[in-house]
Amino acid sequence: MQQFGKIRTQKIYEQIAEQLQSRIEQGGWVSGDKLPSTKELSEQFRVGRSTMREALSALKAKGLIEIRQGEGCFVRELSPTELELPELLLPGKESVLELLEARKALEIAGSAIAAVKHTDSDLAALQTLLGSMKAHIGDETAGEAADLRFHQLLVEATHNSIMVRLLESISAQMEAAIRETRRLQIYSNAEVSHRLWEEHQAIYDAVARRDPPGAEQAMRSHLDHVERVLRAYLKG
Repeated sequence: MQQFGKIRTQKIYEQIAEQLQSRIEQGGWVSGDKLPSTKELSEQFRVGRSTMREALSALKAKGLIEIRQGEGCFVRELSPTELELPELLLPGKESVLELLEARKALEIAGSAIAAVKHTDSDLAALQTLLGSMKAHIGDETAGEAADLRFHQLLVEATHNSIMVRLLESISAQMEAAIRETRRLQIYSNAEVSHRLWEEHQAIYDAVARRDPPGAEQAMRSHLDHVERVLRAYLKG
């Protein structure tokens, strides 16, 4: 008897993401184009902004768009040789932890490189971000955005374009996987949020004093903490 494939129930944000992806692939939006705002897209699709943000995060995870803090979403320019990670179709506990493992290896090494290669402008951007992170302790949305931006700025301070692309892809997929579980509450907990800020400050301090071993240790300590929190919320 012929075996049929498993039926997959498609979520609303996935349907929206497919339509947006189709428009990009058909040339409706080209490289460098700015997409309508989240508010405008939400109104066009008649869905809530949280659903639209999930759809945009899915496109980001596929490497189709980039989300610039305070500016909006833009269609990415992809070269034929650009490295891409496989799409996570069914993100779960193991996928999240594997992504974190890959992120740890990349960011621990990257922090040491940033400690050597950073510029004054890199430090200034990181310092400003830390101030924003501290000001939004306990604010889940702002805290998560500041955290993601810190790590992006740090890898940019390596001035290694391959590392930047790899981290963007890993972080985007990890973000989508975490959102899918709906069980991560790191940034809404003021105590945990404050500790995360202290850990980011320690990373910054080591990078600023051009201390590669210290930067590696500070990053390892931070990501070990994140992993413990993730495991606690991903039980079962």
